[in-house]
Amino acid sequence: MEEIFADLHVHIGRSESGKPIKITAAKSLNFANIAKECADRKGINVVGIIDCASPYVIEDIENFLKTGEAYEIEDGGIIYKDKVCILLGSEVETSEKGRNGKSGAAHNVCFFPHLSDIKGFSSELSHHLKNITLSTQRSDLSGYDLIDMVERYNGILIPAHCFTPFKSYYGNCTDRMKDIFKEKYDKIFAIELGLSSDTYLADEISELENKTFVTNSDAHSLPKIAREYNKMLVETISFKEIVKALKGEDGRKVICNYGLDPKLGKYHRTFCDNCNQVIETKEPVTVCPHCGSDKVTFGVFDRIELIKDKKESKSPENRPPYNYQVPLTFIPGLGAKTIDKLLEHFGTEMTILHKVSYDDIEAVVGEKVAKEIIAVRDGKLTIHAGGGGVYGKVSMN
Repeated sequence: MEEIFADLHVHIGRSESGKPIKITAAKSLNFANIAKECADRKGINVVGIIDCASPYVIEDIENFLKTGEAYEIEDGGIIYKDKVCILLGSEVETSEKGRNGKSGAAHNVCFFPHLSDIKGFSSELSHHLKNITLSTQRSDLSGYDLIDMVERYNGILIPAHCFTPFKSYYGNCTDRMKDIFKEKYDKIFAIELGLSSDTYLADEISELENKTFVTNSDAHSLPKIAREYNKMLVETISFKEIVKALKGEDGRKVICNYGLDPKLGKYHRTFCDNCNQVIETKEPVTVCPHCGSDKVTFGVFDRIELIKDKKESKSPENRPPYNYQVPLTFIPGLGAKTIDKLLEHFGTEMTILHKVSYDDIEAVVGEKVAKEIIAVRDGKLTIHAGGGGVYGKVSMN
């Protein structure tokens, strides 16, 4: 068995030919660049690329395989330079009956073992949305229907960023995910927490007790890959092994979640859209206490406060620890040139964040940066909460 790092939610901005895939993602985010970033800079062993149902991306994958730098394996996934396993995924927006009879929308990340599987999925999905070439288009499917389609092509479905105010099950659709998936709820064996929540918040909801939690970056640019990730215990890197880890089968498992402190997330607390202030009241509010406006974007913390059904957050015994992780790009005063210098000397971001000693860091970039990186590693930070689409901020104690 080996310990590996996995980030299962990375977007593609443009195809190799420049065709738009995820409009809000960077142009440099294409299939080949993601593979190289994970292998050469991030130290991520398994990456889930979740725009692979686009015919433009499928074409890029086929061309990428022809280069000889990557190959498909029988157990699922594409292996790049024997360093990284790429999982072929699709983020699908479903249409749900939301709270109080209102319509809601939720994002789901779906993964498939082989290129032939996602090709078949793409073909069928194209009949349920307007434009299959673009990422995360609104479909006419519900999650209840989507999970059957995913299974027809040997895939798995993970509800994405479950608590965010837009495009998520708990955020704008339901108080209980079981009400959406009904008798198929047992087919959901993992959920994605999202940047503004963590294990301790999610474990205030009893229906999630037997679900594996994953923490992923939802990266819209290359530097954002691995801002959240998972450490897993697997036999080797493949689709089959990752599924076993998510299910906790045959000794495979998620052994740690690494994520931002939820306060750093851009939807952690409710935000007043009128006076542009984060609302940090003890109890959730729908009216801004500063200006009296009801034009507020509800925060993840506040949503969980409303829908939780446990008096205290108590995780099941097999729940792995959640370690607060601050990526290099979030550390105050750590610019691109300094990060490049660190990577040049130490290899990957995972190595710098987890392994390199204070003395070694200081020798390369000086005392100030070394102290900041070690402070991040030891959790000695002050976090200022984010909300309304604005990330929180880090300052050193």
